[in-house]
Amino acid sequence: MPSLIASVGGKKVHVVLVEPEIPANTGNIARLCVATGSVLHLIRPLGFFLTDPRLKRAGLDYWQYLKLHTYNSFEDFLREANPGRMFFVETGGTRLYCEADYRSDDYLVFGSETKGLAPALLERYRDFVVTLPQRDVRSLNLSNTVAIVVYEAWRQLNFVGVKGLT
Repeated sequence: MPSLIASVGGKKVHVVLVEPEIPANTGNIARLCVATGSVLHLIRPLGFFLTDPRLKRAGLDYWQYLKLHTYNSFEDFLREANPGRMFFVETGGTRLYCEADYRSDDYLVFGSETKGLAPALLERYRDFVVTLPQRDVRSLNLSNTVAIVVYEAWRQLNFVGVKGLT
């Protein structure tokens, strides 16, 4: 069966989850990555095993189509993936996610469900921190946040890979 990864001309975004904790969130994000032609990067420690049934169930039968990379630390990720531009999505940022000018091969970095991204990391990349507007809650669900930002980036790439749209 042909790959479902839709990276026409190499245009794609990368989703980076730093120390995700909830298997169902990561499974939903994996399915989103297949649906949008995105690449998923997981940075350990993970709050689950990659064989966790809750992870697999949330990702349905799309796992065979997922482009997945795992790393032991953020520094390993930087060294091995050699990412170009990165955007760090965090509650409390001052720049809205929709104000960023996303390009092909950008990396969208998200923190864990309970801790978010480390303050030192946010300080190190402070010019590339974006946020989602929200009211009356501490934060949105991680898989919802990833979906919103990925779809905005994909929209800016003209939904590359979708027949009839590009």
